Amino acid sequence: MSTSFRKSLFATLLGSALLCGSMAASAANAPTDLPDIGTTAGGTLSINQELQMGDFYLRQLRAGAPLIYDPLLTNYVNGLGMKLVSKADSVRTPFHFYLIQNNEINAFAFFGGNVVLHSSLFKETDNESQLASVMAHEISHVTQRHLARAMEEQQRNAPLTWVGALGSILLTMANPQAGMAALSTTIAGTQQGMISFTQSNEQEADRIGIRVLQRAGFDPMGMPDFMQKLADKYRYASRPPEMLLTHPMPDSRMSDTRSRASQMGQKSVPSSQDYLFAKMRVMGMYGGADGLNQYLLDDYKKGNAREQLAGRYGQAVMDYKSQRYDAARTTIQSLLSAQPNNPWFLDLATDIDLEQNRAPAAVSRLEQAIKSQPNNSVLQVNLGNAYIASGQPAKAATLLYRYTYSHSDDPNGWELLAKACAGQGLRDEELAARAESMALIGRLDQAIEMLSTASASVSTGSLKQARYDARIDQLRQMQQRFKQYSRQ
Repeated sequence: MSTSFRKSLFATLLGSALLCGSMAASAANAPTDLPDIGTTAGGTLSINQELQMGDFYLRQLRAGAPLIYDPLLTNYVNGLGMKLVSKADSVRTPFHFYLIQNNEINAFAFFGGNVVLHSSLFKETDNESQLASVMAHEISHVTQRHLARAMEEQQRNAPLTWVGALGSILLTMANPQAGMAALSTTIAGTQQGMISFTQSNEQEADRIGIRVLQRAGFDPMGMPDFMQKLADKYRYASRPPEMLLTHPMPDSRMSDTRSRASQMGQKSVPSSQDYLFAKMRVMGMYGGADGLNQYLLDDYKKGNAREQLAGRYGQAVMDYKSQRYDAARTTIQSLLSAQPNNPWFLDLATDIDLEQNRAPAAVSRLEQAIKSQPNNSVLQVNLGNAYIASGQPAKAATLLYRYTYSHSDDPNGWELLAKACAGQGLRDEELAARAESMALIGRLDQAIEMLSTASASVSTGSLKQARYDARIDQLRQMQQRFKQYSRQ
């Protein structure tokens, strides 16, 4: 297989993997008796199978890709995503939105309603409508079930090729060489035209996505404006960004989107304060050398009231990352004096306190704030962390048991709970928490081994042993379900 053809096919497959994740969205209200993979023509993946595959690939992604487990950013992208999903048609599965630390401009979706945004989107988008347009596009790939529609044509010949190809595509994001090698092996001997309508899928996702964007209250011009920005920025580049490789964008697509947006009417939609805070945080905490700079901060400080506030927050973030803790503390304390319960400010103040060995101050501040926001996940994680740092592991464990029950898919909770249990000498409970961390990244053998050790260390017939053994049985059943998706 030639290098140029392999890259072209990779772009085509990844474009449809975006589509594929999109399918996931269509599940909750869909019939559950759709035929399974491998049946006669005219059938598609069952919704249950889509969800299982999404679970499998998400665990792979957690294991190999630099996902950002920042509670503030997780809350923001999921809040924005669900605002858009609430205005979409044909939504049949839950949606989940993730950030990955990647300087390549891109976004993609895969089975199970999982949508992943590259962190560079915060740097490259000028406003919230532009970011929302990317998310609306991915959501529309899902609701239209683009990959499932493609599979109706292919599943009679090589249905499981799709399973292996998607896994390899996701692997490529984390390890390009290994991923491309796996992808080449997977598609060897299959037809070169596995997917022949990626461009039409992109246009359909644009048309539906821009309607979702408008319904959700954003400026529909955000979509063509961002497309134009990408086209202008990389017009003379030797290599276009990943987004233009995986989302083909001929002139007709851009002009069609601009025409539709013009018919809807442009409207001024200011970016939310949270978008501006998120932009500062992503660029400052996860942007690396190309992240926040003083020129950008100075521009924000000359802007409107929201931009000025974001600029001050960004200054505190940049000082913190540069280990100028006293300067960061001065700025964040000033911000907290005006907004004492703001999670963005409280989170950064906690980080500064812990770096300067002032954990008791962080605990006091967070305990006060959480009284008015008892269910705020950002405050819960911060307080659990501060309790551990201040030598109060029992308080941390009490809080984190509740947190992990409600947020069982958050690695932060399990990691902190393991530390809290270790701080109390509760070895079996520490192992159980670490087992959940292993399960989230797909290392089920290690999770089962940890739980087995925990089970053997407690009283025979105790409730703890019954709980550990029941979880072992669940993980073994998961192993059996995942076997078919592990095949290349």
